Amino acid sequence: MRSSNIRENAKTIKENIGLETYPVGVKFVFDEREEVSDKVKRVDGHRYCQALMRARHGEHVLLDGDGIACPAAARAFGFKPLPDGLKSGKGLVKFGIVQREDTGKEMFKGMTTFDLGEIQEIHLFPLEEADFEPDVVVIEGELENLMWISLAYLNAKGGERVESSTAILQATCVDATIIPYKEQKMNLSYGCYGCRDATDIESDESVLGFPFKDLEAISDNIDHLSKKAVPNSREKNAYKKLKKEYSQPSEESKHG
Repeated sequence: MRSSNIRENAKTIKENIGLETYPVGVKFVFDEREEVSDKVKRVDGHRYCQALMRARHGEHVLLDGDGIACPAAARAFGFKPLPDGLKSGKGLVKFGIVQREDTGKEMFKGMTTFDLGEIQEIHLFPLEEADFEPDVVVIEGELENLMWISLAYLNAKGGERVESSTAILQATCVDATIIPYKEQKMNLSYGCYGCRDATDIESDESVLGFPFKDLEAISDNIDHLSKKAVPNSREKNAYKKLKKEYSQPSEESKHG
């Protein structure tokens, strides 16, 4: 897809449902010799969710195994082995996330990951400034906005129900990025302890991701939904009618 079409599709999604920040393109760099744009900033000491946060606010960010700060995400992307403290589940007990070590151990055991050394770097950028095709599109926003994107995806898939996988852990890295890439389907997350602690994501926001191949169809369906379904739903006419009916005194009460 031409870069101009990618940018236009991203703009259609953002503007037609009122997203406050940019959809983010995520490109996996498998060969470190690949060239990257001069506007890309390599970041150190960042969790993946923090790099994503910077990209959703308009920055072009490059993250690698040396720069990534979250050990769980480092394993998910195949940069480093999972530390024993997390692998055993002890770390999640320490953070107060789970009560039992075996629960934490199972959560990491079921994690979708890249093989160690499979990718070299991760390039994240605002999709409206795309110069090339990303592998995955990740969107953080209010839950109602994500609902419309999910409905657009459902339309694109002919009405097939949207099923998602999450451990309420690694919401941005595994749930919204790696699963959509590895399984080639949309995946939604409720957010997680890490991203809610480490980024500016609000309590009424969450995150989803989908393969780049679905961008155009989602954009087309967002455009369709924005013409009738979105404004009609946001008008809340059915609720206003109910509220009005219940606020009016009945004939019986009028007459004592």
